[in-house]
Amino acid sequence: MVSNTEEIQLNRLENQVDNGGGGAWDYLCLVRKLKVRRSEKVLKHGLSILNDPKKRSSLGPDEWTLYEQVAIAAMDCQCLDVAKDCIKVLQKRFPESKRVGRLEALLLEAKGFWEEAEKVYSSLLEDNPLDQVIHKRRVAMAKAQGNISGAIEWLNKYLEIFMADHDAWRELAETYVSLQMYKQAAFCYEELILSQPTVPLYHLAYADVLYTLGGLENLQTAKKYYASTIDLTGGKNTRALLGICLCSSAIAQLSKGRNKEDKENPELQSLAATALEKEYKQRAPTKLGLLISTLKSLKV
Repeated sequence: MVSNTEEIQLNRLENQVDNGGGGAWDYLCLVRKLKVRRSEKVLKHGLSILNDPKKRSSLGPDEWTLYEQVAIAAMDCQCLDVAKDCIKVLQKRFPESKRVGRLEALLLEAKGFWEEAEKVYSSLLEDNPLDQVIHKRRVAMAKAQGNISGAIEWLNKYLEIFMADHDAWRELAETYVSLQMYKQAAFCYEELILSQPTVPLYHLAYADVLYTLGGLENLQTAKKYYASTIDLTGGKNTRALLGICLCSSAIAQLSKGRNKEDKENPELQSLAATALEKEYKQRAPTKLGLLISTLKSLKV
């Protein structure tokens, strides 16, 4: 994630380069370092260096890095001829490079030649089965073709190898939710909470999934995770506060008020309701009446 300081530095340097103040190479290096996508700018300023023999030769070995950077930016901008020319230069310089091979497959993707791209990726994986980039490209290709079930299959295969990739677990969870496969999504969020127990987003998402699944046990567990979300955020999460109220109401209806957990924590829902009212008074006073009527309908 890019910090505010880095964002300011990047924007300042970008404005400088755009206005003819120099520093194009420094800007391109910073874009790479921060791993941000400024494809149009990278394409424009990268080509200005590559098309100037003097500037290009001054880069030394970094010339090849720039060709790769410009090729990717060109594909983002659908300037496929430019990407093709950059990749040709790299192929000539590094004829056996697997990294260049990935660029070739990316170009095939950009052209919509999915089968050809998959053949290249399969060949590259034979040489290096642990190439994370290629595994992720397979997921991206499936999504690009609207093949969500295929994306799920590739994500699961990827996570069999790279179980510690939190972003992949989250992507899989969100994909399952989009297909209303809530039990599978719940499993993914359980994995995320086990590996990163202090991230409130995962507690909240897990609680939402359990609430959606319904049933007394799921609702009780959802309530606990809404509560942990509130704890992790210092009581500042409006969605989790409302989740406590919704779960309390649903549990009361299912258990007819005899649920042991509610008897042990009778004040939890009233505290959540009070906190919600305070939040709405400060941030959305025009909607306070609607909130109060909603809470009353929930008998909170």
